[in-house]
Amino acid sequence: MTFKNWIISTGLTVSSAKKYESAVYGSISGWAEEAGLIKSNLIDITDPEYLESLSEKIIKLEIFLKRNSAGNQMYSAALNRYSEYLSAMQVEIEEDVEKVSKDDSVSETEKESLIKSRLGQGAFRKDLVEYWQGCAVTSYQSSKLLVASHIKPWRSSDNKERMDKYNGLLLIPNLDKAFDQGFMSFKKNGAVLISELLHKPILLGIKSDFKIKISEQHQEYLEYHRDIVFVEAS
Repeated sequence: MTFKNWIISTGLTVSSAKKYESAVYGSISGWAEEAGLIKSNLIDITDPEYLESLSEKIIKLEIFLKRNSAGNQMYSAALNRYSEYLSAMQVEIEEDVEKVSKDDSVSETEKESLIKSRLGQGAFRKDLVEYWQGCAVTSYQSSKLLVASHIKPWRSSDNKERMDKYNGLLLIPNLDKAFDQGFMSFKKNGAVLISELLHKPILLGIKSDFKIKISEQHQEYLEYHRDIVFVEAS
């Protein structure tokens, strides 16, 4: 789940979610990088404890203090929300696995397949390896280093969609991270979409001329990703 969608799930408005998202991935990340506290963007941080220690330094920056005061403490609120989000994401996979395990409407064999698909393993991963024959974007071949990524997020999909090879891309890790967090998506013709909030995408190996070969069966999933997951500047 992206930061924006998580915020919305907690009961805040779409407008507030976009504002917090833009603050964290845009302004605050930029200030932290300029101060030498990080090298790229807060998107790279997945450990809530590390974020907490970093936040202690960020909130002391002169520009942060000035802008936060002028913005009615919006930037400190955004940082706090991001910390809560990282903590929530650490337990999300465990919750998803537990929910499937307790679902009496599916067989034990189906449960095993669904759990493995949540972890990017099993039949779902095998189908993607066979379909894409390497990274869907770069054609990198070593399958051991490639990630089986759902286009329509696993948690938002039904059981059929969770196992559908057309709801998946095989990606190198840096592209998987950007795609999963909504900083990269693809148009109907397969051309890449790069979020304006992704700081220095070229450093992640993300190029504006990227394109993937997609079939008609991918279109509905990609439309969902563009509409719901993709991060747009507010």
